[in-house]
Amino acid sequence: DRKVRDAASADDYARAYTELTDWHLRLESAGEQGLMDTVHSLMADLRRKFGHFVVREYPRWMRGAEERPVLSVDLVELFLLPWLGDDPVYFVVLDCMRLDQWRAMTPLLATYFEIEERYHYSILPTATPYARNAIFSGTFPDDIARKNAGWWNSSDDEGSLNAFEDRLLETQLRRLTKRTVPVHYEKIFSDREGDQVRARVHSAVKTPGSVIALVFNFVDLMTHGRSESPILMEVAKDEAALRDLTRSWFERSTAFEVLKGAARAGHRVILTTDHGSILCQRPATVFARKDATANLRYKFGQDLRVEHAETAFVTKQDADLRLPGGRLGMTYAVALEDHFFVYPTKLREYQARYKNSCLHGGISREERIVPVACLAPRGR
Repeated sequence: DRKVRDAASADDYARAYTELTDWHLRLESAGEQGLMDTVHSLMADLRRKFGHFVVREYPRWMRGAEERPVLSVDLVELFLLPWLGDDPVYFVVLDCMRLDQWRAMTPLLATYFEIEERYHYSILPTATPYARNAIFSGTFPDDIARKNAGWWNSSDDEGSLNAFEDRLLETQLRRLTKRTVPVHYEKIFSDREGDQVRARVHSAVKTPGSVIALVFNFVDLMTHGRSESPILMEVAKDEAALRDLTRSWFERSTAFEVLKGAARAGHRVILTTDHGSILCQRPATVFARKDATANLRYKFGQDLRVEHAETAFVTKQDADLRLPGGRLGMTYAVALEDHFFVYPTKLREYQARYKNSCLHGGISREERIVPVACLAPRGR
């Protein structure tokens, strides 16, 4: 209770969130419903406080404040760089993995690796086009757009905006090491291609000093698919079921097979995610033109406004988010807590379709405070 009440810094919020998550999982496992209600209440308090904290501090972090936390842009330099050497190193990103989902996978990995767990704050918006590009480039979206004319457009589409992650990583490693680091990059959408992925990785690790960069999209696809598929919504009806489904997938996945192979060969792994997700319950009305971005947790557009100020972080300054300069009169709105944006013309349709969906892009501890694990093979 005190940790939630007294939280004042990014580290305080991360510690409080981690501790509450651990309590939540422990009590859930023990079936302690009475104490669980207390934890839920503390989590709601923390979520509300965290939103106010981010609205106040994030623009300062984007303008170079010294006391900012580790952000997406820092991961390669802080965690991957120290492990570069003659041996290959794996850099694995499980897209859209929350802290509690990571906790469900940890026991499986602990058999093979010594695990040092840290965390980072995903940049805003907590969505793949922004956060994952920031990880691979080591720079914010405004810098990516400035240095790579033509790569960044206003589509907000993951397919087109995340098409250059391998080149961004190569460029970042060259900048940090002043040499060319061999990079093998793969984006894996389906475990059907598992044999081919493992064969290509097996070949790539023969190159001394290489970085094996792997992005696995299953958790993200499952999270998005929940709101589109009644069957998946039934199977993963709440956060506990989502954790169980994540663990079941991971246990039989290409990702786990590749990691076990890395452990057997004595290779070290940095494992992380670009952002988490949040179970959204409360609609927030937004007024916008048709050309506003489609995401339900953030909206960019001209003549854009939210009905209730407490539901979103709203700014007209692209520098507050380090986004590429938009058209004149652009407004940026990022949803707070568990709100999702709805249009007044489609209010009932959106409420019925998206309430209880797992979404990302906004400001919540579940989306923003995400794990970074340094995995050293046991017996190394």
